[in-house]
Amino acid sequence: MNSYTVCFANYTIGADAYENVADLCQIYGTRILLIGGSKALGAGKEKLEDAIRESVLTIAETVEYGSDCTYAWIEKWADYARELDVDMIFGMGGGKALDTAKGAAEKAGLPVFTFPTTAATCAATTALSVVYREDGNFDSFYFYERPAIHCFIDTQIIAESPAAYLRAGMGDTIGKHFECHFAARGDKLSHSSALGREISNLCYGPILEHGEQALADCRKNLATHALEQVILANIVSTGLVSLLVIDDYNCAVAHSVYYGLVLLEGFEERYLHGDVVAYGVLVQLAIDGDEAKVIEPKRFMERLGIPSTLKDMGVEVKREHLEAVLKETVAGPDMEHIPYEITEDMVFEAMQKVERI
Repeated sequence: MNSYTVCFANYTIGADAYENVADLCQIYGTRILLIGGSKALGAGKEKLEDAIRESVLTIAETVEYGSDCTYAWIEKWADYARELDVDMIFGMGGGKALDTAKGAAEKAGLPVFTFPTTAATCAATTALSVVYREDGNFDSFYFYERPAIHCFIDTQIIAESPAAYLRAGMGDTIGKHFECHFAARGDKLSHSSALGREISNLCYGPILEHGEQALADCRKNLATHALEQVILANIVSTGLVSLLVIDDYNCAVAHSVYYGLVLLEGFEERYLHGDVVAYGVLVQLAIDGDEAKVIEPKRFMERLGIPSTLKDMGVEVKREHLEAVLKETVAGPDMEHIPYEITEDMVFEAMQKVERI
């Protein structure tokens, strides 16, 4: 039997999370290249500087990650890190900024630490980057042997970020639970994948319990217990699932529906990724045959303000209008490992069911 290695995501969470940076990072050196988004740096850089002021750590340079997470930007910042002779890279921001920092660190052979300023994705704790082409379209996944050395999650900074990102993060996190269980159905799982699948249950239960209160608290910029539980689900639980399961179990119908719908003109600019994945969960559940199971997540989405029908998203529920969407949904790579064949007819019928429920 071949050996394999699992590297877990370490993290610190709380309104004073940055106070731990010096103790946890100084063993890797002193000089830092900080890569982030412009708004993220505005939200977190000063707090980070205050936290490390009396330590041996110093930020040698701060740069904005670029227009997207591309291999060109990754190479640029890797070269710059070598030029500056830094000891480590810090990534601060949302998914694209963090993915760029992780990629640059990988190319430069440096340790990387993440500082998420929103809870919209699990990029801060995963061992991959989603890389785009220069035209903004998806290029590839850039996989790493391990995630960031440590993730520092400042709950107050996230409490002051746009609530829409938190909401979309909840939608994406719910998708991780339902897709993981669906894709793994009927398989004999390794310990790692079985552990990841069980952790995926924490991508749904805590969201149902705390999601509405967390969203209300975020709108008031309050770093509360409810918000912390949702942040942990969005960033940590999803990241752990991603790290533990084989890639076949990370996505299924819900994400494939998203990649279909973004083919519609202007759609991707209007709706956040996680909101659409949450809708895709409803389609997946409807395809799977038990309409009663659609009701709970659908009603929850409605309470959060996530669009739960195509009509809510301004999309006509007509076969001719959805031809490209249906074709992409069934042909997408996320559909390569599912428990039974799914056709375009099945997807369209499920979409109609979701409209009626």
